[in-house]
Amino acid sequence: MRCILLILDGLGDKGILELNGMTPLQAARTPNLDAIASSGVNGLYHASIQGIALPSEMAHFSIFGYDEKEFPGRGYIEAKGEGIPLGPDVVAILARIFHVEKENNIFVLRKEKISITSEEFEPLYKEVASFERPGISLRFHPTGGIGGIITLSGKVSPSITDSNPIAEGRPIIKIKPLAKEDHDEFAINTADFLNSYALWAHERLSAHPVNRDRIKRGLPDLNMTGLQRPGRKVDLLPFKDKWGLNPLCIASGSIYSGLCSMMGMDVIKAEETQNPGDDLLKRLKMAKTSTDHNFIYVHTKAPDEAAHKRDPQGKIKVIEELDQALEFAVREILPDEDILFVITSDHSTASVGTMIHSGESVPLVMHGKYSRRDNVEKFSEIEASTGALGNMRGSEIMYMILNLMDKGKLKGLMDTPFDQPYTPGSCEPLRWSE
Repeated sequence: MRCILLILDGLGDKGILELNGMTPLQAARTPNLDAIASSGVNGLYHASIQGIALPSEMAHFSIFGYDEKEFPGRGYIEAKGEGIPLGPDVVAILARIFHVEKENNIFVLRKEKISITSEEFEPLYKEVASFERPGISLRFHPTGGIGGIITLSGKVSPSITDSNPIAEGRPIIKIKPLAKEDHDEFAINTADFLNSYALWAHERLSAHPVNRDRIKRGLPDLNMTGLQRPGRKVDLLPFKDKWGLNPLCIASGSIYSGLCSMMGMDVIKAEETQNPGDDLLKRLKMAKTSTDHNFIYVHTKAPDEAAHKRDPQGKIKVIEELDQALEFAVREILPDEDILFVITSDHSTASVGTMIHSGESVPLVMHGKYSRRDNVEKFSEIEASTGALGNMRGSEIMYMILNLMDKGKLKGLMDTPFDQPYTPGSCEPLRWSE
């Protein structure tokens, strides 16, 4: 059997007053998602603990069955996805160059998201693209818009706080070592180095002709670097060895390609257009024909992006467009008895309120020849709660996938020195003569 796992990023939501307490998924017209739900087994899923709002990369890490203690950090994941050269000791950090104002000797974030052409941004990032102090060197790698990734080499540590407060109106944060590393020399030096870099970069950016011209035109100048989510390489057990499945990732975005490549998955970077339904249809067709792999992960970011615009009606529209693409799944994937088709989300993204993501569970459906059938008839956060899968968490989803692919191992059997959860393991046969 093969498994196709479809992650509809940020699909879950809060109850919304203008929708009479319903979520956008409840309010959307989703005949194909409902058909899949009514022919499979349903439940709720949370990659961690209900109420905890997870970022996509940590939620995916858990979905694929890895422990949070092994997490390498988003900065490193995105750097790998962007193809930035990374040595084993390099620390990578997400960076933005945005607009701050000085108030009572404090830098306050006033404009985090600024539209700018690459031609205008290039001389700015080059002005602050390298910085060195004894034992540490820094490089700024642009990744699009006002964003980039900073890499640090030398006596450095990822065990530091962020400087980007995310929310406008809040002060830029002084970087400090994390509490558990507050006596670590490398963490202390890294924090001091990056605070010095921020002040140095502010002076250089503020004096740059591009910024002076922007001010004359009534535009905000880009005068501060904000950093968040540092990371460094972690050696992970390859997905194939962990779960006994040959994996393929079909997704857009450096987060997903970076994370999946770290796990040893084959990766197809999918095209991202303004038509999320068409994009998903192409990915589902690729997944259906990818017979060299027996675990195919398909991803779309569209619901998450719609929710971040704080537009419930826009999210409903996106969900309905994705549902149209799933007609292909109903017609071509569900009838194939050799495919286990799984649909869920990595987290909820509220299209109301102020939270970046929110901590509610998301719906989950599994359809295959060995899956049970329950009485759920609609794919939604509320209907799914009555399903036979109950409330699943963390790596339980991967164990259930093995189970429904008829590949789960009886606990306690040891066909290899490593206690893998699948059967058969890569065991060595006893030979008649060596």
